[in-house]
Amino acid sequence: MTGLLLSACASVSVGEPSARNVILFLGDGMGVSTVTAARIYAGQAQGRSGEEHLLAFETFPHLALVKTYNTDSQVPDSAGTMSAIMTGEKTRIGYISVGPAAGPNDCAQARANERTTLLEEAESAGYATGIVSTARITHATPAATYAHVPNRHWEADGQLPAAAHAAGCTDIARQLVEFALGDGIDVALGGGRAQFMPAEAADPEYPELHGARTDGANLIDRWLRGANGREYVWNAKQFAALEPGTSGQVMGLFEPSHMQFEADRGKDRAGEPSLAELTRFAIERLAGRGPGYFLMVEGGRIDHAHHAGNAYRALVDTLALSDAVAAALALTEPTETLILVTADHSHTLTIGGYPRRGNPILGKVETAFGETAKDTRGRPYTTLGYANGPGYHAALADLSDVDTEDPNYLQIASFPVAAETHAGEDVAAYAFGPNAEALGGVIEQNEIYRIMRTALLGTEN
Repeated sequence: MTGLLLSACASVSVGEPSARNVILFLGDGMGVSTVTAARIYAGQAQGRSGEEHLLAFETFPHLALVKTYNTDSQVPDSAGTMSAIMTGEKTRIGYISVGPAAGPNDCAQARANERTTLLEEAESAGYATGIVSTARITHATPAATYAHVPNRHWEADGQLPAAAHAAGCTDIARQLVEFALGDGIDVALGGGRAQFMPAEAADPEYPELHGARTDGANLIDRWLRGANGREYVWNAKQFAALEPGTSGQVMGLFEPSHMQFEADRGKDRAGEPSLAELTRFAIERLAGRGPGYFLMVEGGRIDHAHHAGNAYRALVDTLALSDAVAAALALTEPTETLILVTADHSHTLTIGGYPRRGNPILGKVETAFGETAKDTRGRPYTTLGYANGPGYHAALADLSDVDTEDPNYLQIASFPVAAETHAGEDVAAYAFGPNAEALGGVIEQNEIYRIMRTALLGTEN
């Protein structure tokens, strides 16, 4: 199985690095159909037909198709896929930077099969590091940059079984706070306050909610005491007051769980920065620290909208990721920074029905202006749909008087599933900057690690 297993352990570099910085953008669930639909949606929002539009990363000169399977699953999850990207080794579904030899939920085996991540290697080499996500910062994708557990759901202490505690395993939130390599992660921005707060503590934004920890620990306070100059923020006003150019480490946790969908962000009770604003701040804070930096930026809620069967929010969050990529391009030198954009997996979103050029991507199919296409029952149908998901109930409905462009509309699904599933086809990867030319063809997902590591740290012995 070509390229299945690549060593993730740090070793002596024998080739000089070509990049000062590496930025990895991860669109969670951002399959090719999602990119295409988002491209059209963005172009139509600008008053054009939409098909000719390009997202920021679609201008990159180098790209590849990426095989996403896990070692034990034909259709993957975010834990196994992001672990492959970050460690250079494919692993089981649900594992966070732990090799596939470990048994499910087996703490001792997991500790013996931890795989070093690129972020850990960068910290050990003196580089600055950052993670940004619109999901919980302990969720599968960001967690795979710094944590090691055989179960992605071990985000807070109460989610670990007693046997795992007894064997010395710790939860993902605690691993972030106790990260011991280098001087620690320099920027961590996302959601997930509850995983760091004790159950007795009320959330500062939603007093009716409380922390998720059962050990009584306030990990936010513990993190602040871990080094001088650290800053913590949890709302838009506090975030805006941060000085990007200063050197202190920053943690920002803007929701008890995931951050708002981009389409709903303006209604947030305490305000949230956009993904582009988070990205811009992270780059400005990391620049100039050490020999360079590694930054991971996740558009995490693309995936969640798809699971809900709601294409509108998935497309809007994809555009938010594109805006974040544009922000990074504006702030970095192409000769110094490798920017790589990819997805961990796809979703079952489909585009079909012979709509006319410029037909609203969220609308019903028209073969020509005013000529609505009909199914075998004589009813209209939409361009976008899902192979499975919560929209199945709408399959029997007559859409003639339904506004399918409503933000809360759920696209029709072929099979009834409470949460729409991931899909197993290849995803795209796009690269620009030093060593971007190494990306091409059809590759195993773990090869992305090698491309980034070679750029940032040089080739391995």
